[in-house]
Amino acid sequence: MIAKLLIRAVDALYIPQIRRFISRDIFCYGVCGGVNMVLDTLWYFILYHFVVCERFVNLGFVVVSPHIATLCLVFPITFFTGFWLNRNVAFRVTHLKSRRQLLRYAISVAGSIVINYLCMKLFVEHFNIWPTPSKLLTTIVTVAYSYIAAKYFTFRKSKSNATKQE
Repeated sequence: MIAKLLIRAVDALYIPQIRRFISRDIFCYGVCGGVNMVLDTLWYFILYHFVVCERFVNLGFVVVSPHIATLCLVFPITFFTGFWLNRNVAFRVTHLKSRRQLLRYAISVAGSIVINYLCMKLFVEHFNIWPTPSKLLTTIVTVAYSYIAAKYFTFRKSKSNATKQE
């Protein structure tokens, strides 16, 4: 029910001026990513201020800074909301079992984390680009990778499924 509502909202936002420049798949993926980013930011704010309470977290064997502790708490939440949005709104591919898609999604997210790390190291330390522009470039590379991984790996349509939809 929520997925159908979100799909209708995406369809309403996908106006002719946007259609000329962006395919529906990319637009829908972008909207889902934007929704997940907003949820991530809201959860981060709530957990940082009201659960972690802006304090260091002593785990006994290591002390974790409040911003990293919050990041660790938020990641699983937005991991699953991102998966749900992509599976039910952006790509709507159900020929694979959820378990298998979830594993593929985890692999692609791990790839995104590695790409983020490598790009930041490359742009900042080797190309001497300031960190903020480096983060912007890294985000562009990571989003492109994530879309390709989602479309052709995680939520890939089966050949029989693709021909039915055409």
